[in-house]
Amino acid sequence: MRLFYLLVLFLLACGHAGLAQNTGVLSGTVRDRATQQTLPGVTVALEGSTLGTATDEQGRFRLTDIPTGSYNVRVSFVGYESLLRANVVITSGNANIVSLELVPAAQALGEVTVTASRAIRVATAETPLSVQRLSVEEIKSNPGGNFDISKVVQSLPGVGGGGTGGTAGFRNDIIIRGGAPNENVYYLDGIEVPVINHFQTQGSAGGPAGMLNVSFIEDVTLSSSAFNARYDNALSSVLQFRQREGNPDRTQGNVRLSGTEVAATLEGPLTQNTTYLASVRRSYLQLLFKIIDLPIRPDYWDAQFKVTTKLSAKTSITLLGLGALDHFEVAVPRKSTPENDYILRNTPSSDQWNYTVGASLRQLLPQGYLNVALSRTQLDNQVDFFEGGTAFRGDESRRVLLTRSGEAENKLRVDVNKSVGKWQYAYGTVGQWVEFDSRYFNRLRRAVLNPDGTVQQPGVDVTFTSDLSFARFGAFAQVTRSLLPADRLTLSAGLRADGNSFTDDGANLLRTLSPRLSASYALADKWNLNASVGRYYKIPPSTLLGFRDETGRLVNKNNRYVASTHYVTGLEYLPTPSTRFTLEGFYKQYRDYPVSVRNGISLANLGSDFVALGNEAVRSTGRGRAYGSEFFFQQKLTKNLFAVAAYTLFWSEFSGADGRYKPSAWDTRHLASLLLGRKFKRGWEMGLKYRFAGGAPYTPFDFEASRQNYLTLGQGIFDFRRLNTERLNSFQQFDFRLDKKINWPRLTLDLYLDVQNAFVLKSPAPASYTFERTPDNSDFVTTDGQPVRPDGSNAVPTLLRNDAATVLPTIGFIVEF
Repeated sequence: MRLFYLLVLFLLACGHAGLAQNTGVLSGTVRDRATQQTLPGVTVALEGSTLGTATDEQGRFRLTDIPTGSYNVRVSFVGYESLLRANVVITSGNANIVSLELVPAAQALGEVTVTASRAIRVATAETPLSVQRLSVEEIKSNPGGNFDISKVVQSLPGVGGGGTGGTAGFRNDIIIRGGAPNENVYYLDGIEVPVINHFQTQGSAGGPAGMLNVSFIEDVTLSSSAFNARYDNALSSVLQFRQREGNPDRTQGNVRLSGTEVAATLEGPLTQNTTYLASVRRSYLQLLFKIIDLPIRPDYWDAQFKVTTKLSAKTSITLLGLGALDHFEVAVPRKSTPENDYILRNTPSSDQWNYTVGASLRQLLPQGYLNVALSRTQLDNQVDFFEGGTAFRGDESRRVLLTRSGEAENKLRVDVNKSVGKWQYAYGTVGQWVEFDSRYFNRLRRAVLNPDGTVQQPGVDVTFTSDLSFARFGAFAQVTRSLLPADRLTLSAGLRADGNSFTDDGANLLRTLSPRLSASYALADKWNLNASVGRYYKIPPSTLLGFRDETGRLVNKNNRYVASTHYVTGLEYLPTPSTRFTLEGFYKQYRDYPVSVRNGISLANLGSDFVALGNEAVRSTGRGRAYGSEFFFQQKLTKNLFAVAAYTLFWSEFSGADGRYKPSAWDTRHLASLLLGRKFKRGWEMGLKYRFAGGAPYTPFDFEASRQNYLTLGQGIFDFRRLNTERLNSFQQFDFRLDKKINWPRLTLDLYLDVQNAFVLKSPAPASYTFERTPDNSDFVTTDGQPVRPDGSNAVPTLLRNDAATVLPTIGFIVEF
């Protein structure tokens, strides 16, 4: 608390230095969303001021000499719905560059206009419901978010993760409406980015820290159903990260120090028609954890860039890239405790690197546009784990786990988008070449011997070497039409099919025909009734497809695409241009879900071990269902106040080989979040966030099997006869953030205090199985005073609680220049 008071006093002292009035710049481009044509003559105004301008012949605008502060930007043009871009922050250090898109307006309904209150609406004709959008300022100022987009998304309705949804509190796994983390897909400026987190679980997602630099982001859109047919491989959500363009007028940048990293970003013009954004980030968590005497040592670098070139008035090309280097190990802390010893003995070391590079070409057409995107993603994953911990690294007789795995994906996407009268349609195709290689060893259980040397229980090892390459391909079409007087009803229908050259029936596109239909009906000028139904498919990850048995046979070639059918309906109420309420009900039905051959359990009921998903034989025999209801309220910046509230009640169940539905690893039943932000004078801002989740299910230990195998595995073995029959306590967390912006000519300093779990609430997690240790933690306690036997028969089992309350205070700054 002393640190908190010192920071507040320091910010108060600095506040007097920034009292002089400084000004900033807002510039950007306005386009028609359907055709991507730039719009001249559009009015751009700052609410609560007399400042405004109009776009030029190229659809560009530039507002200068704006007093620093937060504004709501209103964009209006005859024949189009008004657009409200809330909480646009103007500073003197960096010009704010925005891209704005307008939607053609419906006709008047009697004396009222249907579009009068839709300035806040996020929905599109293709996705009229189950969609949310976060602006860059909502991401930057999110309490507890630490500038990590994956963490910020977890406060949206229906989204679990980071301690909720059955995931570890330090993870960025995103759980959408009871679906697994690998059911989501991510797009960066229209290019698919499979990896968005450091220390990713291969074949799934998640990781302790996000890779995307928030300085690049303009907004993030989350669709949790009613996916546009152009997106493949999505079962639970599509996250679209839209990056802004670099400043075309001058070089500018920022340096940021947060609780986990230091980041530097630079942008500006390269030529008259070319701009760039570039950044490098470096973690210092390994140094921080060493100082506070934690045994874990995560260490990472990442880099990101974007270059945009306007080849002509109708043609532009964008080059982008994202890459990371990750290293994770454990080190002996100064203080020895049972908890620290468990981490040392039970935590593998890992080295990962990955990158995505891509180029996209956009060509404007009469009443539409053409997109061509070419990209390559590559991931390398190395994991090592030795019996007794990293102190025995290199002793192959003690090896428990080895992973040497690589993946590469080369993808080409082409789509055409047209608008003719009230009709909108799009069609396209995608081709992809996938390469995968793996060398894998996992000792699941050491052999247990009788006193006479005979085998009481045979050991179980999984070992294989594999490589494969295959093609993936798909095509889609989507058509949208407004109907009835004043366009009260909008219908959109889509169809896509995907295939591959590897699985047994992968070339049969009829097996993956994916129809979807959505409808939006304007009940009144402030009320919309929305509904959608669609079937979606996802190919199993390469870590499953590439698994080979002891004979070298690819045993999972007969796996099918996982299918999920969504039924969603909801009401949307838009009482003001800055206020939005939604109420939705959803039902998701799964089929052909992977079920482990080894134990007959659905992978959805096992959760994730944070190393890799897969590397075992599975059958496409599982089924699943997730259903519930969801409420959402959003108040954009109004009178210096903004707020978000969400609550989801849901059930998530999957079946294994026995055909019986059981709670999935993500079945927390309740998800709630509340976010409140307040802007004050002189650059002060405060944010509060509260999250709640019901208790996640977990499987208790098989104590006899755990005792026999603990010395080998370093952890307990679950009793799958009681799969997910126990539940943790509920999860709660309160986060706090305080910002102070100080503006000088061409320079801005943002000082902030961010406290995660400010109320010191416990974070529930399943207990860890271990053997009791001596008071000085130098050895195991035994029942006979002798060294612990290989089968653990003379050890004293115990459970280590994992519900400690962790408070993470961060003092950081951002310098804009």
